[in-house]
Amino acid sequence: MKNGAGVEKKLKVALVHDWLVNYGGAETWCELALDIYPDADIYTLVYDKKKLKGHFEKSRIYTSGVQKIPFATKLYTKLLSFMPAAFESFDFSGYDLVICSSSSCAKGVITPPSTAQVAYVHTPMRYAWDLFFDYRRRSGFLTRFFMDRWMPKIRLWDYVSAQRIDKVIANSKYIARRIKKFWNRDAQVIYSPVNERRFYPSANAVQKQDFYVFFSRLVQYKRADIAIEACASLGKKLVVIGGGPQEKALKKLAAANKNIIFAGRASDQEVRDYLYKARALIFCAEEDFGLTPLEAQACGTPVIAFGKGGATETVVENKTGVFFAEQTAESCAAAIYAFEKLEAAKTFDSKKIAAHAKTFSRERFIKEFKAACQETIDAVQGKPKSDRIKSPKRSL
Repeated sequence: MKNGAGVEKKLKVALVHDWLVNYGGAETWCELALDIYPDADIYTLVYDKKKLKGHFEKSRIYTSGVQKIPFATKLYTKLLSFMPAAFESFDFSGYDLVICSSSSCAKGVITPPSTAQVAYVHTPMRYAWDLFFDYRRRSGFLTRFFMDRWMPKIRLWDYVSAQRIDKVIANSKYIARRIKKFWNRDAQVIYSPVNERRFYPSANAVQKQDFYVFFSRLVQYKRADIAIEACASLGKKLVVIGGGPQEKALKKLAAANKNIIFAGRASDQEVRDYLYKARALIFCAEEDFGLTPLEAQACGTPVIAFGKGGATETVVENKTGVFFAEQTAESCAAAIYAFEKLEAAKTFDSKKIAAHAKTFSRERFIKEFKAACQETIDAVQGKPKSDRIKSPKRSL
């Protein structure tokens, strides 16, 4: 970016993220954005420095007034009604580019007309839109009371604030369709990359063993229960990797079956070793993007996945994995049976599977995302629109 005298001017960039209280996929994405714009300031609802130790420590982090509420880093999910005003309180005067990493309210910031705003949307907030009734059914009386009272206003704000964004980017075609439905905005799709530093093929030949892997946080929507019940019904061995609030209930569900093994939270090396040796990863969630199936494929391991959501864009049916049509143990069990028939016919080639995962590379993401940001800056400043870089076609 050059000023009027033709001298290169350094971009002043802000990165807005919903909250920084745990380290997960969205936070990994933020670190990737910081690799592109290392001097970016971070703005967020609340920040838990202890839980994020080792991450974002070199960045300037600005929190909202919600941070001052006692126990805010633990209660933040209960403070939805405060979030719109909290994000709108941030002042972005003087910034050239504001990047919003959003699955809740972060994209709702107010930027000056001269500042380019790019929102990378992991998902429109599910609890306000398509999963509202699911969340409501699972909530207590008091929570339902406040949901019914506040959610119409939240939906209105969510829609209105989405109209302020200069460029909307979705992490998958699945999310782009939801953005169009709920915000009536067209979104460019730029797939998140697989972390090739953490997940990669084994340097040595590894003999596959007779077990499957479920690898995820153990929360309700990940549906680990489906994988457990499917494998139990078929007498198959399943290694469950991860921890979370559902762990106790899932262990109780699997208590009578010695083939279901809980490995708990595992290191990257342990996860890779399991994936190298497993026949396949079982993935039961309807995810926005579905990074876990991509991580398994990066290790050369095929995937048995629920056939809805982002996984349908990262898994190639009958080449890098198979799908099951219904989110039930019976449907999953049928897919395991179908997978084993294809496996016996030597359908799955670990090298080709890993090569497919490489098309979701870090280099490809950086190139596409930087181009999208520059295109937005040029448009805001009235410069000619540059050609959009298209995502490469993926095929085996």
